[in-house]
Amino acid sequence: MQRVRSTLFDLLLALWTGLFVPVLAILWLCGSPGRGVRLTSRVWAHGILVSLKWLVGLTYIERGQHNIPDEPCLIIANHQSTWETLAFLILFPDVAIVAKQELLTIPVFAWFLRKSPMILIDRESGSKAVRKMVEESQAALAQGRSVLIFPEGTRKLASEPIEFKRGVELLYAKLDRPVLPVALNSGHFWGPGRPYKRAGTISVSYLDPIPPGLAAREFMRQAEQLLEAERRASWLQAA
Repeated sequence: MQRVRSTLFDLLLALWTGLFVPVLAILWLCGSPGRGVRLTSRVWAHGILVSLKWLVGLTYIERGQHNIPDEPCLIIANHQSTWETLAFLILFPDVAIVAKQELLTIPVFAWFLRKSPMILIDRESGSKAVRKMVEESQAALAQGRSVLIFPEGTRKLASEPIEFKRGVELLYAKLDRPVLPVALNSGHFWGPGRPYKRAGTISVSYLDPIPPGLAAREFMRQAEQLLEAERRASWLQAA
């Protein structure tokens, strides 16, 4: 039965996304205003989360909201599922997400990424990609928007240890902003290698902020340890 419910959700997701094609045309004719695009993307993401709740039985809970800084900040999160890419549009309405250019192959979603605007990088371009990431992150923060990055670079199994890719330490140094680590266990319910989506409650944990000004190695050590401790706890609980 859970497999059937998951399949129904996939069908509804395709239908729901298709309904936004006329909306994209209207926004395009209006000059693709950033605020309108972001509002539309939040409506789209909210509909997906509601569908997950009612069809799949998958919902979420937030913990540690008192740790969220009052100012725009750098948000780092572990990456186990497509779920968090959608959910962060609701959790942080004006967030600028650092995303890989490969996502531009996804119909409709790609348009939202371009027009929101998000920070799209080509990981194969090396130092050029890092420079673009820093510059566009600085611009987003200047506009009052927090910046979200998944330092692992891609989705990983819930059983895999946290290990950052290079680049996030430079972003931390250049932005000079507090860092909010966010730990998720979404991979237990909707993740790579799972044949269908499972019912349950995804935990979104806002951990102790990391202050700016640390040495790159110390920042990496603290950030990885904080997220890994939460990942381990979630993995043991699921087991």
